[in-house]
Amino acid sequence: MLNNIGLPGLLLIAVVVLVLFGRGKISSLMGEVGKGITAFKKGVSDGSKELEDGTGEVARDVTPEKEKDKV
Repeated sequence: MLNNIGLPGLLLIAVVVLVLFGRGKISSLMGEVGKGITAFKKGVSDGSKELEDGTGEVARDVTPEKEKDKV
């Protein structure tokens, strides 16, 4: 079903979304998405730096006791 959406279909969807939400709402939403992507990339790079430096904490099990019994 989704395989047959071409350029005209995507343009129609974009116009409908723009009409429903408005330009301001969409731009603020895209700004939030950008901030989320930036934070994710920063977290990944910080995590890999900790692994390389060996400064990361030792992994510990944080599973609640009730959940440990189920396994």
